[in-house]
Amino acid sequence: MSGQLIDPRGARFAAAVTSVVFVIVLATQSAWLVLLQAVVFAFTAASPAQGPYAVIYRTFVAPNLPPPKELEPAAPVRFAQLVGLAFAVAAAAGYLFGWPVLGAAMAGLALAAAFLNAVFGLCLGCEVYLAALRLTGRPVPARIKAGPPPAQ
Repeated sequence: MSGQLIDPRGARFAAAVTSVVFVIVLATQSAWLVLLQAVVFAFTAASPAQGPYAVIYRTFVAPNLPPPKELEPAAPVRFAQLVGLAFAVAAAAGYLFGWPVLGAAMAGLALAAAFLNAVFGLCLGCEVYLAALRLTGRPVPARIKAGPPPAQ
């Protein structure tokens, strides 16, 4: 699984959907919606290519786009999804236990990170993951030029 490659446009699509979810969470203070997003983060952390938003992207968006020019390693994205999961759980706890400031702060930070990824392609969790690899002297995975699609 560590060698899995994904279309970076799918990760940005997922970040855009996540941004919308967190805007709604902030507007409604819905613990249940942020818990639902936490479940999405958990599924996507297990396998970015099989997360709910990735399936939507692959089914409805990707067929209308040219093939990706590059593919990126899934490991940094999985780590970023775990970070998102932590923020979502903290936001839900804030809303559920009557600490709306904590809920809003955690949801706001998650929104900021998702927005940066969706709009600018800057995945903060991915950057933390890569920085940790550099600090520990481990090799940093690179994006790979995408070739023609495999024969079916």
